Amino acid sequence: MGSVFFHIDLDAFFASVENLDHPEYRGKPLIIGTPGPRHVVSTCSYEARKYGVHSAMPMTTALKLCPNAICVPGRMKRYSEMSQKVMDIISSFAPGFLQVSIDEAFLNLTGMERIYPFPGKAAKLLKAMIKESTGLTVSIGVASSRYIAKLASDFRKPDGLTIVPRDKEELFIDTVGLKKLWGIGDSTYESLAKHGINSTQTLRKYTIEELSRYFGDSNSIYLYNIARGIDPGIYQRDAKSRSISTEKTFYPDIHGYDALDTYLLEMSQEVEFRAMEEKKVARTVGIKLRYGDFTTLSAQTTPEKPLYSSADVYKAAKALLRSRYNGEGVRLIGVVLSGIYDGEDIEQPDFFAEREEKERKLEKTILSLSQKGQKIVRARSLDLPRN
Repeated sequence: MGSVFFHIDLDAFFASVENLDHPEYRGKPLIIGTPGPRHVVSTCSYEARKYGVHSAMPMTTALKLCPNAICVPGRMKRYSEMSQKVMDIISSFAPGFLQVSIDEAFLNLTGMERIYPFPGKAAKLLKAMIKESTGLTVSIGVASSRYIAKLASDFRKPDGLTIVPRDKEELFIDTVGLKKLWGIGDSTYESLAKHGINSTQTLRKYTIEELSRYFGDSNSIYLYNIARGIDPGIYQRDAKSRSISTEKTFYPDIHGYDALDTYLLEMSQEVEFRAMEEKKVARTVGIKLRYGDFTTLSAQTTPEKPLYSSADVYKAAKALLRSRYNGEGVRLIGVVLSGIYDGEDIEQPDFFAEREEKERKLEKTILSLSQKGQKIVRARSLDLPRN
């Protein structure tokens, strides 16, 4: 039967948990987040999405688009509890389990033909098990690779099931469209369009050598592969997936988003400088929060392009903190980089702006001076209390 992968994605997870606990919210536009000019939408129900509301949108903008929305603060302890219940079901279904965030996971069913001879029936069974045990719905993508399975899970939401048959990956990629492929964000799409590439069919006409003239060796391989439905290996468990992390413990607990944000900046700089020192570039950034009651939350995100500078790391980590922090006292905060690649292979000027180039060059200079024993402190970090 060949390789078989599932990507399981909980539908509007936080909002779905709130609807489960509060039946009166069902069918109404629901926004998870705290109203105010400094706050952003953590997530929202599908009813709110119909008004154009989406994650990471400023709350003031969201409420202008959907003034009748119900706003509720996030309850990370409850979401983590429900996530664990779902992940326990998924991990017991097959041994090839890989959780990639609080609301999504992969399953590798390769070689399990005797137990699950029909992947579609197996996916339906898993969906039913999750719904019966938790009351939550999931969308599942089934394919011969993790990359295609992830795209497929988003194809029919909510409560969807999309199966991409073997040897039909290119047809599915064409149906999804170039702009919606994972890793093709606005800036990358614009860069491709400048070279006359505005569809997956057009992208497939280019060889790796031709693409490398515009986008560099590593990026050209990535583009070449995804246009053909070939897994680029983002979610592989290999040596490239090792992590670089740092943590800081507080006693007494630290309170307030602004205080945490300041430490987050310093820690983002630390992990990125360590990556630069090793001539590495990361694709994924994660944060870890441990509250005063020792409840621990981890979250991660993989932006559309690699994390070239500490500014990139900080921006992604800050978005995670905004959407996950519940306002309670924090005992520990951590930042982690993963999906590590050789920096010299992946860094290409066509893929990031002039400002980002200058930022990375500045950081290389700071790193060089630091290695020579000269202490350099970025101005934004000067308001940190020193022990």
